[in-house]
Amino acid sequence: MQQLLIAAHSGQYEYILVEKRGENQDVGYIQLNRPKALNALCDGLMLELGKALDAFEADGTVGAIVLTGSDRAFAAGADIKEMQNRTFQECYAGNFLAHWNRVSTTRKPVIAAVNGFALGGGCELAMMCDIIFAGEKAQFGQPEILLGTIPGAGGTQRLTRAVGKSLAMEMVLTGDRITAQEAKQSAYELTLAEGNRLEKRLFHSTFATEDRKEGMTAFVEKRKANFKDQ
Repeated sequence: MQQLLIAAHSGQYEYILVEKRGENQDVGYIQLNRPKALNALCDGLMLELGKALDAFEADGTVGAIVLTGSDRAFAAGADIKEMQNRTFQECYAGNFLAHWNRVSTTRKPVIAAVNGFALGGGCELAMMCDIIFAGEKAQFGQPEILLGTIPGAGGTQRLTRAVGKSLAMEMVLTGDRITAQEAKQSAYELTLAEGNRLEKRLFHSTFATEDRKEGMTAFVEKRKANFKDQ
């Protein structure tokens, strides 16, 4: 392993690994590092990711940034345990997930190296990057509908631009996954910024429904959800 970005940064991150790589140490490297949770995106991880991106942006020797996970999972989704008991009022007033788009505002090129699962928030995180390199075993999906909610970090907006409207609707409405090869083969009325704002508020509104609470509780309790369409 190469040296960490800056010696003083050792131990600074709990959920990610940060290095400079390449022959000239000019590539910023960020690895999501919650192996027991399949790199589920908790708020702490996303805050650390933003901090690492800030450091690389300020480093004049870094020309590009690589974001990756593990062989088993890039990121299997957002941390549902963290979301389970949130209320609509909390989500709306605090603009929940607002800071999760930091990757998309990074001025330097960000490349996602994806292996294994890139689901829900993980799929959205990959799509925020400028380029996605996907391994043969990569699987992309937006399964939020199975938890009684919708994508809340750009999935309904960036997915249409990545794979087309028809496949994006199929993925969002069914929760089905697609392979890297299917993604390669394959929101038009709103700008991306407007669409993301609308999506965020619709996502927040699902936290006022009983089905969202039941869906996330069932996921955490490892049982089948009993949805009542309310």
